[in-house]
Amino acid sequence: MGINGWSALVLALCLLQGCGPGTEPSMPQSAAPAAPVAQPPVEPVEAPLAETPQTTPAPPSPNEISILPGADAQTAIQEALILAKPGSVVQLEEGVYDLELGLSLDVEGVTIRGRGMDKTVLDFKQQVAGSEGLFVTSKNVVLEDFAVVDTKGNGIKSQGSDNIVIRRVRAEWTGGPKETNGAYGIYPVSSANVLVEDCVAIAGSDSGIYVGQSKNVIVRRCRAEYNVAGIEIENCHGADVYECTATNNTGGILVFDLPDLPQQRGHDIRLLDNKVFANNTPNFAPKGNIVATVPTGTGVMVMANSNVEVFNNEIRDHDTANMLIVSYQSTLIEIKDPNYYPYAEAIHIHDNSFGASGAKPGGERGELIAALAGSPLPDIVWDGIVNPAKLVDGKLPPEAGLYIRNNTDSQGEVTFVSLGGAAVLPDPTGAVVKRDLSEHSGELPALKPIEIPVTQR
Repeated sequence: MGINGWSALVLALCLLQGCGPGTEPSMPQSAAPAAPVAQPPVEPVEAPLAETPQTTPAPPSPNEISILPGADAQTAIQEALILAKPGSVVQLEEGVYDLELGLSLDVEGVTIRGRGMDKTVLDFKQQVAGSEGLFVTSKNVVLEDFAVVDTKGNGIKSQGSDNIVIRRVRAEWTGGPKETNGAYGIYPVSSANVLVEDCVAIAGSDSGIYVGQSKNVIVRRCRAEYNVAGIEIENCHGADVYECTATNNTGGILVFDLPDLPQQRGHDIRLLDNKVFANNTPNFAPKGNIVATVPTGTGVMVMANSNVEVFNNEIRDHDTANMLIVSYQSTLIEIKDPNYYPYAEAIHIHDNSFGASGAKPGGERGELIAALAGSPLPDIVWDGIVNPAKLVDGKLPPEAGLYIRNNTDSQGEVTFVSLGGAAVLPDPTGAVVKRDLSEHSGELPALKPIEIPVTQR
């Protein structure tokens, strides 16, 4: 090789590797992530909320697929979700992903990870197809550290997804409460071992965080604002909701059981260590939805469940009532399901801190309660509807009763009313209204905490 050839080779090596002592090989540069789209400010609330959870970037996985925002992000993300294998990590980088089609995942054992709920944003303002932003139908999935905003329908739905973890995820409709918003922000259903933690849900026209027809559920350290229902546990067998904040919703935390669903008889639900305050946003659910019956200004509402323990919560500043305990009959909706059990039984309310409530009862149900009980309404309102077949000498057996003890109220004594089953009487005005808490003294055995195998993932 001539001298010119050697010179050319040396020059090429210098360009590729660097020529000075101690220099590092140069690395290719990724495209800069798009800047996040500014979000409209959320109205201030009465008390400071927990800071948005922060996350430390996880080390790269050998099975990691990294996708940047950009014009081809829609295709790249969906292709990665289709081609993923168990153990794959789909890493979404910092920035805003403008998406027009819903995404789906049906591969088991996949993690979808962003760089933080305020840093990685899947924006569906221009969505033209798909009922959800993200729809998951596989097991052992982890969704963490990203946001899904302004979806045409639900934010994130999972179905049949046992052992699912949804962590540090934000679901939001940035235009505020509107009937045209999607129904559910974070929406796992028909699953076992569900963990939803450190999430934020804003402005769902049904529920911000909804877990339905599932077994072994934990919802913890979440924040729900400006939804119709902040957090809803529906037709579930075994659920803990704790250390959550629910404010500025129509109803803060709901525990419901509904007819005409494959899994019924919701039971063993614990609500503890939550802050539930100022849930007075006017009900904006589309007509016909069950949550459209929730009175504006409801803190905690338990309907047609059994073995529910509500304790160590702060519940205050609600226009209708801090707590409602009702049967399904109180909705005045006809029950056609012959297998459905509509009564609320074995409810244990203790060691909660209540505050002001009941000054402006909302909706038809609120007005009916006020007509019977007067205004302001008490802290705790029970519709008084019981299963007549269970009565012994006119009373429920001890294991099915309503027990209220050791609660406090910043306004004075904790107040209570039983509406005497007015909703099922031919003449509701003839109901025998009772305010004596002594009939509900005593207690039920403490429910066991929910344990699920995914809490350490």
